[in-house]
Amino acid sequence: MLAQRALLLTAIMLLSMGGSFSLAMADELPTFQLTFKADGYFEPQRLEVPAGRFKLELSNESSEPVEFESIPLRKEKVLGPGVKSFVAITISRPGEYPFFDDFHQQVKGTLVVKPE
Repeated sequence: MLAQRALLLTAIMLLSMGGSFSLAMADELPTFQLTFKADGYFEPQRLEVPAGRFKLELSNESSEPVEFESIPLRKEKVLGPGVKSFVAITISRPGEYPFFDDFHQQVKGTLVVKPE
C-alpha cells in the first residue's frame, strides 16, 4: 500500500512538472494571431505559417461563444465571448488545412503551411 501511494505521488509530481514544462515551451514558440470578429468571420481568413511547431493565439471579439475547429489538424478550442486562448500545433507537411467555427459552420478559413 505504501509503495502504491509513493508511486501515485511520483506520477502526480511528474504530470504537474510536465504541464509547467509544456506551458513554458508554448511561450517560446513562433506565434500567429487568429481572431473571430464580431461581424462573424475569421481574421485573417487565410493564415500562412511555416511548417514545424507554432502557437496559434485565438481571440473571440464577438458576443457569442465560438469554436475553432480543424478536422485535418485534429484541433478544437471553444472560446466564450471576449475570451483569448491558444492552441499549439505541430505540422511538418506543407499544404492547406481548413478550419471553421463549429457553432457557426458558415464561418471558415484556411491555415496554409509553407515549407521550412
